[in-house]
Amino acid sequence: MTKQPGRVPAAESDDPAADAASPRSGPLPAPGAAVLALLALAWLTAMLWSTREAITSAAAGVTAISLSAFALPGVISAALVAGAAVALAAANLLSRRYGDWATLRFTGAIGGGMLVGLGAALAINLTYFDTSTTNVIAGTTAAAAIIGGAVAAARTAPAVGAVVAAALGTLLFVVAFSQARDPLFDLFGAGDSQQSVVDAAKWVSRTESLVGGLLAGLLAYGYLTWSRRRALRRDPEAPALRWPAYLLAGAGPGLFLLLAEVIIRVGGRSLLDLASALSEADAVAQTSLGTSRVDNGIWVLFVGALTALIAFGRTLGPSHNDDEPADNQQSVADPVSADRVTAETDEPDPAEAFDRLDTDPAKADPAR
Repeated sequence: MTKQPGRVPAAESDDPAADAASPRSGPLPAPGAAVLALLALAWLTAMLWSTREAITSAAAGVTAISLSAFALPGVISAALVAGAAVALAAANLLSRRYGDWATLRFTGAIGGGMLVGLGAALAINLTYFDTSTTNVIAGTTAAAAIIGGAVAAARTAPAVGAVVAAALGTLLFVVAFSQARDPLFDLFGAGDSQQSVVDAAKWVSRTESLVGGLLAGLLAYGYLTWSRRRALRRDPEAPALRWPAYLLAGAGPGLFLLLAEVIIRVGGRSLLDLASALSEADAVAQTSLGTSRVDNGIWVLFVGALTALIAFGRTLGPSHNDDEPADNQQSVADPVSADRVTAETDEPDPAEAFDRLDTDPAKADPAR
């Protein structure tokens, strides 16, 4: 067999992962990416519809600018997750058909995010009233979806899928937790004084962040475990993700919340300034809500990362210690020495042979 210069034959390659024909050479796909994309798009649609209903409601009693500022964080978070989910599904599809090329994967992810962003911006411009805040909401939503698509272009697709699944579950939990706010306010001692209400609000916010972080970490760990089992069914020798992937997946929802806050403060700055200029109470409310969102993102980040890491650590088995005696280790480690010792042990002693010779006169030499 002729060898081309500059190439190593597959049979002589020391690294099995370098073989392009091996199914283990490419990165693992993110399972359930299409389902995550559909769920994220449905959540984004629900957030856009609820924001439109709140702004156009005649019985709201406040201005559309204030309501738009209050609803903007939910829309941006949903657009960020939806852009990442659709981009992940598009990247998986392209990788399955054309191979895992970094440029092709990044292009497909950005294209998926842009598709979600343009669709959301078009829906906002067509269904919302033509006000000064409509373009701000549309542009910021499109930017969030594109940024989410860029995040999904990472090579470790299962970790990105875990982040998307955990972030989507965290957003759903925040809405469900709103139903328990009033009982928790009473539980934490909210009374007639303003200080008691403020203290109760802090404890309610911390409880929401703590439970949300626990949920995010468990969802991320569960998704990665499911992805690992699917990969083993397809290829028993598929490489396993190490602990940094679980750490990043658990911290991902918190990072998404903090990234959404950055997008809000940069892209939606004009809307926040308009809402804060309405009154002193609106200015205080916007500042307080912004601080609360940052604290919530930090809590979810650290609690989620710690939860996923602890859950992964509990699956690790004990290290194998060799408790055999030192003589056995030496015999196994050095077979030449073991053979030498055996040969020396089996060789008869010269003194014993001479004694046996003297005690048997019949076998003595006749000439002697």
